[in-house]
Amino acid sequence: MRVGLLSDTHIPVAPILYPEILDALRGVDVILHAGDIVLSRVLDELETIAPVYAAQGNHDGHLSEDPRVKPVHLLDLEGFTVALLHVFEPWDSGRAWLSGLLGGGWADVVISGDSHLEGMEVVEGTLCINAGSATMPRNRAPKPGHIGFLTLERGKAPVGELYHLPDLDHPLYRMEGAVPTGENLQYARHRHEAHA
Repeated sequence: MRVGLLSDTHIPVAPILYPEILDALRGVDVILHAGDIVLSRVLDELETIAPVYAAQGNHDGHLSEDPRVKPVHLLDLEGFTVALLHVFEPWDSGRAWLSGLLGGGWADVVISGDSHLEGMEVVEGTLCINAGSATMPRNRAPKPGHIGFLTLERGKAPVGELYHLPDLDHPLYRMEGAVPTGENLQYARHRHEAHA
């Protein structure tokens, strides 16, 4: 499974979802947007490419009724527990603090945004990816910025990649996580059943 990753589009502060972003995401199986969407039409546009899940960012309170948008998604993708939320930092604050942001659980992969600073690190066996900003990289003037991809294949380690558009030939980051044990998936399923 190939997952498209982006965050902090801030439409209409950034005027459009740039064509480079849409072109790069074509062919993915699902898209994860890590929040600060602002206008729901961004999700509608992304959904013409693939199904979309989005985290509720600090500029997205008005999107709380949109079923694609939640403060935290814990997704089962190809046997991996993938968490999607807007803020998941600082990564060096320890598992106890970070798991509190996930409702007390843990995940195989965590996708976040907020800072507009792209990055990737393995924390306590979990591949953590900050997708940066697709439209306002590093908090600069609107222009094509950063997107990422996550490759998930059962029985193999997850692989994350981050790119600065329009260059899709040279990843800024490429990192592998750990092969999932299933422990995080059991927690995610239990949490989902409790909230259903």
